[in-house]
Amino acid sequence: MSGEVYGTQRPRKKRRGRRLLITFIVFLIIVVGLLVALDRFAAGYAERTIGDRVSEQVADQNATSEKPDVTIEGVPFLTQVLDGNYQEIRIQLANLTGPAGNNRTVKVAGLDVRARDVNAPLDTIRSGTGDIVAQTVTGTGTIDYPQLAELIGQPGLKLSEKDGKLVGSAPLQALGQTFNVSGTATVAVENGVVQVRFSDVTAAELPNVPIVRNLVNAYVQRLSVDLRVPELPLKLAVQKVEARPEGLQFTAGADKVSLNAGGL
Repeated sequence: MSGEVYGTQRPRKKRRGRRLLITFIVFLIIVVGLLVALDRFAAGYAERTIGDRVSEQVADQNATSEKPDVTIEGVPFLTQVLDGNYQEIRIQLANLTGPAGNNRTVKVAGLDVRARDVNAPLDTIRSGTGDIVAQTVTGTGTIDYPQLAELIGQPGLKLSEKDGKLVGSAPLQALGQTFNVSGTATVAVENGVVQVRFSDVTAAELPNVPIVRNLVNAYVQRLSVDLRVPELPLKLAVQKVEARPEGLQFTAGADKVSLNAGGL
């Protein structure tokens, strides 16, 4: 009889053990799910807060844009909070439009900003005192060629990129005829201003006589333009500009930006 009792109890213990294991696994899944949800909620709140502050900066600079899209890279977010160091904060601004000088405006279809190696100690966040510093901040944006041609303001001017250089062509009236002239431009940055200067402007059928050369030289001067990129958030300053197939791409940067002392 004792053997029969032993035989009937063993399966119950096994079933009880399996139930405990399943319960424990379900509990772990729930806990992990809650932690992930909490992590994403906290990250989302921080991203919205940063986005609101960037919007305020854009408005303060007499510029406009769509609502910033902010992403705090790296997971889990809460681990970065406790550690006080964030890998990267990415801010994307669509349709940034602002003053370009001389009563002109410039529209940047998309500004991509990245703040890297952000140091934000938990005590600083709690107390509101101390510095939150991004070691490097970079930003890239593009001014498309139709807009650039419009800003230069010469009728019929067409701009494009060829072999990494900015090239242009336009009709020119000379000697009672219309000639198509073309040339290559140099692009540079001087004190935060994008400078476009054309040179080597030629026309195959244009007579090489002094009066025509003077006419071409005067036209080349009218093709020159200085553009001030709209003031950028996070104290970004334009450092480089280059011709790309889609337009003039500028690169801006800043080092050791204090995000809570005017940066954000």
